[in-house]
Amino acid sequence: SSKIGNLEVKGADDIAVLEDCVDFSLAKAISKIEDKLERGGSPDCLDDGGIPSVGSKIGAEAQIRLLKAKVRVMQEELDSTVCECRKKDDENQNLKSQLKNNEAENTRLQRMISMQHSQTEKYKMLSQEANKKSEGLQQEVIALEKVFQ
Repeated sequence: SSKIGNLEVKGADDIAVLEDCVDFSLAKAISKIEDKLERGGSPDCLDDGGIPSVGSKIGAEAQIRLLKAKVRVMQEELDSTVCECRKKDDENQNLKSQLKNNEAENTRLQRMISMQHSQTEKYKMLSQEANKKSEGLQQEVIALEKVFQ
């Protein structure tokens, strides 16, 4: 298990004890080690702040234990990232499904709006026709009233 603050790394074989190391970054440390190895250097001189160590030089067994601990930590981070990716994929699928449903609902509502618009236009024309007919009948009534008066 890892504990930040007084960073202690414990595991099988009592791997390493890293004390007073709040700014420790595994990615930076591994990057520095890889750079040293690529330049032909040996990673046994790691007191440049990259990896905290008890002494200025650590033995091969300690390096192996430290690297194994790093591999375990990186594997845990990988597992966590994979799990997070799966959750994001599930969430993405749910959102795609919601989007599809929303698009279908939008299409249905657009059709309904179109139908209601055409019905509104139809009733406006019927209303106009009824108004014209009513005006014609009112004119007829006025003419008849004049005739019978």
